[in-house]
Amino acid sequence: MTADTTFERTADTTIRGGSISGDTGLLILRLVFGLLFAAHGAQKLFGWFGGEGLAANNAGFEKMGFEPGTVFGTVAGLSEFAGGLLLALGAFTPLAAAIVLGTGIVIIDTGFSKGLLGGYEMGLLFAVVALAVAFTGPGRFSVDHGRAWARTGLTWGAVSVVTAVAAAGLTLITKAVL
Repeated sequence: MTADTTFERTADTTIRGGSISGDTGLLILRLVFGLLFAAHGAQKLFGWFGGEGLAANNAGFEKMGFEPGTVFGTVAGLSEFAGGLLLALGAFTPLAAAIVLGTGIVIIDTGFSKGLLGGYEMGLLFAVVALAVAFTGPGRFSVDHGRAWARTGLTWGAVSVVTAVAAAGLTLITKAVL
């Protein structure tokens, strides 16, 4: 007995098919990573899961040089919360991956001077998971699967990367200017 690894090209940028085991692996990755990422956002926004809440989060962003902290802290919390939930659900996956990747890039920049461990390793982890999902797609066990809006493959992975780099770049330039 062999696994079904047949792929059917349905459009220039969409590939349907794959193995049940691969799709199950993507589901596990998306659920665990996405829900943990969303929990980080919930800590920032709502003070859930031992977080300090929005006011303390925003003050922390001010201390890191992200001024106004109210804007940057709120956007970071919303990005983590929404991006994590979308990724966990496998909904609007290129957008979800771009949100997570953009957040990872900003974290890498913020912690880079401290080195890998104790510095930017979490941002790198976030970025790598987002890249993997951006290029593979969410798998068949996802909200996106079979939907008209679903987009996967090299082109949409690249769109996610370009979107994330642009958003992270805008964030870091704004931080430097303000």
